[in-house]
Amino acid sequence: MKGVMGVELIKITIDGKEVEVPAGTTIMKAADSVGINIPRLCYDPDLSALGACRLCVVEVEGNRLLPASCVTPIFPGMVVNTNSPAVVEARKTILELLVANHPLDCMTCDKLGDCKLADYCYQYGVKESPFVGEKHEYAIDDTNPFILRDLNKCILCGACVRACEEMTGQDNLSYLNRGFHRKATTAGDVDYIDSDCVFCGQCVAVCPTGALQEKTMVGQGRRWDIDRVRTTCPFCGTGCNFDLAVKNGKVIGVLSNPDSTVNQRSLCVKGRFGWDFIYNEKRLTTPLIKKNGKFEEASWDEAFDLIAQRFGEIKAQYGSESFAALSSARCTNEENYLVQKFTRAVMGNNNVDHCART
Repeated sequence: MKGVMGVELIKITIDGKEVEVPAGTTIMKAADSVGINIPRLCYDPDLSALGACRLCVVEVEGNRLLPASCVTPIFPGMVVNTNSPAVVEARKTILELLVANHPLDCMTCDKLGDCKLADYCYQYGVKESPFVGEKHEYAIDDTNPFILRDLNKCILCGACVRACEEMTGQDNLSYLNRGFHRKATTAGDVDYIDSDCVFCGQCVAVCPTGALQEKTMVGQGRRWDIDRVRTTCPFCGTGCNFDLAVKNGKVIGVLSNPDSTVNQRSLCVKGRFGWDFIYNEKRLTTPLIKKNGKFEEASWDEAFDLIAQRFGEIKAQYGSESFAALSSARCTNEENYLVQKFTRAVMGNNNVDHCART
């Protein structure tokens, strides 16, 4: 059957529900399209599918194996069961294997509440692992001011590696070693601060566990303690959106917002980690007017009255061409519009420039 724009549509059945989706669609995306949620750890809609964690396995009639739904394309007449006893048992075993080499410190982990591994262990009743063996004892990397990296909590989903390559084009992360000693790390396995990392934080944004965390938010509270406030980044004119993480009325970090039409979850180092200027002790929070050689605090009305008076005096004494305005990329489009409008309509010239032009 042909759909819109001649795209071939295929009918399949998922959990008894008939679904019609374009050819080439994976089982997971087909399930998502009708509101059937399949557990996933390594899958991320903004990254290439990998099929590493295997938690998204499903049962397909006629297939003796349980394929990973994130990388398995549909075929006509396919019948899928996403929650059969065999599937549930397989997922539980996968979680037990992951937990076997994972710190069981959820009670004190800052990521609890936003940790997919913990959520799925709760969902499938996994409290501990029956598999006993050697565990990793990696040193925690806290050598940089932005990202806390604890590879003991890494589940090798590869999301950070793919994000670094596909979302930022940096290729700072890759896999090292094989088997039990395999790890997702920097080139040469050096600390982040000594690597080519640009500290955009994309790896943190996609990490499903506590392996990578925003350093400023460690010890500040769990995700359910934090309010998310949508805002626009002030550092340039791109207009990236993100959520401020706010606790008790104070900003403690920045979180990506996938609903942003401008940047999705992508941010630069300034946008994600440069918010601390808000509480800088040198930041001006009230106008200052110099009186008798010293700056004194003043009201906004006093400041605006003085500015208007001095601008008027300068224009009257030296002419309109004596005035020029330099705007900033940190301003919004509306604010920059007002700057040029004021310069042209009030001061009477076209002497308007912008810091980003140079």
